[in-house]
Amino acid sequence: MATKHLFLQASACALAVAAALPTPAFGQQANEAEARYTALAAQERQKAGDPAFDYALGLAASDAGHYGEAIVALQRVLARQPDNAPARAELARAYALAGDIDTARAQFATVVDDPTIPDPVRQRFTGFVRQFDKQIKGGGSDLSGFAESAFGHDSNINSATQLTSITIPLFAALGPGTLGNNARAQKDEFYDLSGGISAVSAISRTNRVFGSLLGNFRDNLDSAAFDQASLTGTAGFAHTFANRDVASLSGQVQKYWLGHKGFRTAFGAIGQYTHMLPGGKALSASVQYTRFDYDRDPLRDADRLAVGLGLAARQFSVNLIGGHEETRSQAGDAESNTFAGASAGAEIQIAPKVAVVGGVAFDLRRYDRADLLFMRKRHDERVDVTAAVKFAILPRLFLQPKATWSRNWSNIALYDHERWTVQAGARFEF
Repeated sequence: MATKHLFLQASACALAVAAALPTPAFGQQANEAEARYTALAAQERQKAGDPAFDYALGLAASDAGHYGEAIVALQRVLARQPDNAPARAELARAYALAGDIDTARAQFATVVDDPTIPDPVRQRFTGFVRQFDKQIKGGGSDLSGFAESAFGHDSNINSATQLTSITIPLFAALGPGTLGNNARAQKDEFYDLSGGISAVSAISRTNRVFGSLLGNFRDNLDSAAFDQASLTGTAGFAHTFANRDVASLSGQVQKYWLGHKGFRTAFGAIGQYTHMLPGGKALSASVQYTRFDYDRDPLRDADRLAVGLGLAARQFSVNLIGGHEETRSQAGDAESNTFAGASAGAEIQIAPKVAVVGGVAFDLRRYDRADLLFMRKRHDERVDVTAAVKFAILPRLFLQPKATWSRNWSNIALYDHERWTVQAGARFEF
């Protein structure tokens, strides 16, 4: 076979193998690939064993996604022509697309050892052998992160009631009581800074360790008492099964500050199982235990157990959660509650550099014991709605104006409130 023909065929193979994963064809391209395969497959009974025919059939089968048929046809070529480097390269590609990277690596290594292969092709194939070796060892390590800043207006920075006075049943004889400033809704402008970094490293083909650190600081321009900051660290271990499902176990610690003073420390553990679905979707189930320690209010110290279900796809996600939070002190049992929630979010691209982003969440809480002041068990229902537009200024830099509306309904007036937030910000990802 001529060197020029060999170079062109092998280069095409190398490009197709780059990810070593199936890349589905779409629209007219998929129809054409399937048509070529169907036409050749109809002749297989009569022409099988002819190397030229089997090579064409194997190539068409790979392009149409029929990897098993491609492997059989290309193996027939090599049975008659063991030195046919393009056929062996295509066989390696078919194995890689089918998910058998061990066999794909072995086949490519054989091609690399062929002295008739031109040097540019050999170098490219050698690179793919290294990629396969990396995948066989687990994929190596990866580091990513983001930095984000925003400026906006908040109609209720302290999530408080709009009322100026309320009647407390325990002191009803004294009439309505006037609420102080910190107990009434306050509006303010703010700026928000956040960032995070995450890392994952393979320790074997199926096992990985991972970790992340997330930080956030929000400063209200005129109301320092409700400035907020948080720092969250996570570290864990994940195992990938043969069917690509993933089980993970991680630990998490968070420190939260309010008004520039320590407010709460939380730490716990998360177990999660993720089942991969066709079309790039994933279904996950999780169990999470969290311990809360409040710096200035020990009666609120609590343990929380939550279970969750989630469905994630390329453009949307849906999550369900439920559980119970129990204070460790019986004197604070009015804060113990059972909760359930649901949330959904989506990001839809409407132009090459523009996407719309939206989300909605619902949370329900039922408290265990009556509030000492209001002499009733607290019942809350909360809805959060978010809408944003995401503009890609550079490949890794985005501008995103966003609006959020929150409404908490409560049978205790002190906790019944509404909140609007509008902001514009920039986000850099790496």
